[in-house]
Amino acid sequence: MQKYRYHYMKTKDLIQHIATSTSMTKTLTEELLNTTVAVLQRELLAGKSVQLHNFGTIEMKRKNAREVIHPKTQERTVVPEKMQLTFKATATIKEKLKNV
Repeated sequence: MQKYRYHYMKTKDLIQHIATSTSMTKTLTEELLNTTVAVLQRELLAGKSVQLHNFGTIEMKRKNAREVIHPKTQERTVVPEKMQLTFKATATIKEKLKNV
């Protein structure tokens, strides 16, 4: 298996791979990918988690506000509460990644 250290697959590369492996046109593949991303965004913004079989779970988690101290000045600052996107891989993916 090829290592992809520091390699980022761009959208057009993903579309090309999907189109080639499914014999779909690039236009149809791009439309499918855009629709998939839109559905994922809508569900995550609605507060739902998305479970993809044999891949993992994507969800939004609330990160509480906290106080931090600047190491040089010792100034205390409050970092506000925020929502954070998280991903938890399935055991299948974790096992495959161990061998990379």
